[in-house]
Amino acid sequence: MISELPGSTAMADEQRTFSEIASHYREEILSGALEPGSTLPLPEEQCETWGVSLTTINRALQALAVEQYIRVTPRGAFVADDQQWTLTPRDRLTWIQQAGTFLAAGETSIVLAAELTRPPLYVAELFDLDEGTQVVRREWVAGRGSTRTAYAVTWYPATYLAVAPELLNTAPGLNHTITNKVLEATKRTITHARDDMHARNANAREANHLGVPVGSTIMAGAHRWSDEDGVIEYGEWCLPKLFTIGYEYRPTP
Repeated sequence: MISELPGSTAMADEQRTFSEIASHYREEILSGALEPGSTLPLPEEQCETWGVSLTTINRALQALAVEQYIRVTPRGAFVADDQQWTLTPRDRLTWIQQAGTFLAAGETSIVLAAELTRPPLYVAELFDLDEGTQVVRREWVAGRGSTRTAYAVTWYPATYLAVAPELLNTAPGLNHTITNKVLEATKRTITHARDDMHARNANAREANHLGVPVGSTIMAGAHRWSDEDGVIEYGEWCLPKLFTIGYEYRPTP
């Protein structure tokens, strides 16, 4: 799943950009290979390993520090032990595809509710359902230690229950693999994804589950994962203030 750090011999003639180097360490942190408090190699060692200049290494470390994955001190660079980052829906989908789970290393989740219910009109329209048709609604909270990293509600067509009855199971050990189980059971593949995000104030329910005061500024969003037959999973989520999320993309030339 996570590529190994290339040896200095293999990298001798290959130049890496600071973005590629940052991505490597970011994935090491997300996977748990680099735990909180771990020390990154000295910049001079990284120069030799990656075959790049000290400027390139420092740019990679600066990017990781801005994203709050690491802390850079005169003694070196360390994986942050007060991590204030969480996964984007894109990250979670990548994790599902690569490892079968939507949680990062060290992250756990608790299912607050798993039920059959009549959805809001906009959710029914997203799934192209007739009025009055029920859906599965799963409500859950993710966290790392005592820190809440996300509060979310995910929705699925009730027809999935015929092949994936686990959707109504609230066992905490099951939640992180639920999307993968749905995909396996329905034999569908997510081929299109869209994320929408906006900042707003937390309502009472969101504030309670994120452990913040009512009215606190939060980042809220929604994801739609679909294929040619329509939406497979729709989710709404929110994050505590000051949490960092981000992803890379390649602009069209």
